[in-house]
Amino acid sequence: MAIQDTSTKAARAAELRRAALIDWGRTLVICVVAAAFMAFTGAFDTGQEESLLWRLSYWTVVMLIGGTMGTLISRPFFASPRFADRGWLACALVVVVLTPPLTVVVWGASNIFFGNNSWNPIGLLYTLGPVAVVSAVMTAIFYMAEHRPRETHAAVKGAPPPRFLNRLPARLRGAKVLAVEAEDHYLRVHTDRGSDLILMRLSDAITELEGIEGAQTHRSWWVAKDAVIGVERGDGRAVFELQDGARAPVSRTYARLLREAGWY
Repeated sequence: MAIQDTSTKAARAAELRRAALIDWGRTLVICVVAAAFMAFTGAFDTGQEESLLWRLSYWTVVMLIGGTMGTLISRPFFASPRFADRGWLACALVVVVLTPPLTVVVWGASNIFFGNNSWNPIGLLYTLGPVAVVSAVMTAIFYMAEHRPRETHAAVKGAPPPRFLNRLPARLRGAKVLAVEAEDHYLRVHTDRGSDLILMRLSDAITELEGIEGAQTHRSWWVAKDAVIGVERGDGRAVFELQDGARAPVSRTYARLLREAGWY
């Protein structure tokens, strides 16, 4: 039993490290692309006298620092259940919290790279507005990149079965997968033969569920389309009733896109 527990903890730690690497990799890519755009366009009067390489260096430093700060600040808001259906409110709060400290960073970097105002504190006031605008845009980009519902598609004729089926416990092998629900660092797999827990990230599970027509309906749920037998609406929210009796919530963030896709 001790060996099994140690193995489970090691696997869980490996999954968490992999998740962190993916998150930071996405942050890096978005920040570098944004920095290149700002440098080439000479945004906020940074392109009048400076070389492209100098502008690119400046914007890369600013964007990487801002992206790191934004990621750390946004996590508690985006992970909180109270903001599960109010994503744009979470974005607004992130911008409010992020803008003041990031303004100081940008003001300092501008003086180091360009010597714009000789460290005059009044420059902070002029920097505040542009930083708030860029923070709002970048926060929205990160939010949309992370919170758009992911879809899976029915397998074409002759394609191998979804890889996810190989992860099912022995007693559920051959069962029809109805839904996958995130519970902490585990997933509860709902099937037509019952449910069980496996250690896996929801995002990785959705990738391996390709071959079954379905979609992410909530931050913590993926649902097979043909598993839905009914829809309940109330308080502006929808809930899918599934074949096994489970009830899968539909996030307001995803509701419009799922409705357009013909789910309800």
